[in-house]
Amino acid sequence: MTLRRDDALRALIPHVKDDDIVVAVYQSCFDWLAINPRDLNYVAVGAMGQASSHGLGLALANPTRRVFVLDGDGSLLMNLGTLVTIANAGVKNLYHFLAANRVYEVNGAHPLPGADRVDFEGLARAAGYAGARSFDDLGALEDGLPEVLGADGPQMSVLEIVPGDPYPRDYNYIHSAAARHSFREALNRG
Repeated sequence: MTLRRDDALRALIPHVKDDDIVVAVYQSCFDWLAINPRDLNYVAVGAMGQASSHGLGLALANPTRRVFVLDGDGSLLMNLGTLVTIANAGVKNLYHFLAANRVYEVNGAHPLPGADRVDFEGLARAAGYAGARSFDDLGALEDGLPEVLGADGPQMSVLEIVPGDPYPRDYNYIHSAAARHSFREALNRG
């Protein structure tokens, strides 16, 4: 694997429009907030396993906006049923990016159960996602993003990543009323 999480997130930035909603959890959240701070970043940290469910709710409530879910593999394993729920809802505006590093990174890098066997792309396909792809190389991700984002959702992109540069874990901000207020204000402006 040569795909660093921060490089993968940077590759996504040019594709995120001003009115797109980004739902990010745990380490992806901290990295995304440092790399691309914006008012429509929905902070779902503290709800391990719920990023995809929160993303689904936002996609259903905002059908004219794209919703990007920046999820972690450990987080998704806490709520696998969400894959079937998302697929069944048929949301065409949801793009699920899964940072798969095979550990619970923010909780001490404990290994995931079945880390060497679980097939997240296969799980999304079996659940009924419109499309699912895996990337473990930055060039392939950059080349593949236009196709992924040009297709109707729900789309799953499994990013087989290694950690990138360390970014601050600003728990005070992500748990703050200010973070929720700025998101709510930006959402209501649209």
